[in-house]
Amino acid sequence: MSFAVIINHDLFKKKWLQALRQAAPELPIAAFPDIASPEKVTFLLVWRPPAGVFSRFSNLQCIASAGAGVDHIFRAGPVPENVSITRVVDEQLTRDMGLYLAGQVIAYARDFYTYLRAQQQRHWRPRMYKRTDDLTVGIMGLGVLGIHAAEVLHQLGFKVRGWSRTPKSWPHIQTFAGDEQLPAFLQDTHILINLLPLTEQTRGILSNELFAMLPDGAYLINAARGAHLVEKDLLTALDSGKLTGACLDVFCEEPLPNDHPFWERESIIITPHVASITQPERVAPQIIDNYYRLQKGQPLLHTVDRQRGY
Repeated sequence: MSFAVIINHDLFKKKWLQALRQAAPELPIAAFPDIASPEKVTFLLVWRPPAGVFSRFSNLQCIASAGAGVDHIFRAGPVPENVSITRVVDEQLTRDMGLYLAGQVIAYARDFYTYLRAQQQRHWRPRMYKRTDDLTVGIMGLGVLGIHAAEVLHQLGFKVRGWSRTPKSWPHIQTFAGDEQLPAFLQDTHILINLLPLTEQTRGILSNELFAMLPDGAYLINAARGAHLVEKDLLTALDSGKLTGACLDVFCEEPLPNDHPFWERESIIITPHVASITQPERVAPQIIDNYYRLQKGQPLLHTVDRQRGY
């Protein structure tokens, strides 16, 4: 038994096991906590594993994330240096994120949520809407998801700019890089989208310090990780009018507690971490491929750089 699954969600775990067994019916797969011989496990597929669990697997060689993010793996660590870490890369995930972000940007530009609230009060309140060429969308994080989202928004007519930790260039996108160029990136950004990976450098980056560099009345969309956002700073920015609103798909605590102040804010749109959801049946073959690559000593696909954290 050298392949095991640790997924902290019963339904998600069931779907993954079905998809993996369909992709590789010849492969015995154990699922945590029912792993009889952890010392024989060399390959783990995980999603939000419990803290300290990796120490049970003395011959572990690879930890595969069941999603595009890997911060949940580092939270559960430590991960031995000789253990490879991989993540999921899927075109459908990329397209799904692009559609989600385009939908939220358009909803903000055309005041759809404002009209929904007006409808609930039976108020007829026409507004002058914002046109695409009047708005600049800034994307923090120019990985696969960020570049695709930028292309989608550009095709819709929005002015798009992007910021990343290291310099990158892409057609149709004005790009900025590093801390020194962050103020220039933010100063003309009307809609800020966060798609950064969660690292120690990016944790809490959405804060009062960053919001102060945006134009007054900017709008925030966070579809990366909840820990990127300093929640009290968002409330302060909304109260002061620095931000007109926010759309949040991710939170520090999920599910969002019933008594959380975000629920009571009309200016905050909440979606329950659904911007882009992994479909196990689509990505199980790449997981199985990596497993057999590991057995043959071949290079793994979609490996993570530990120093960068993604």
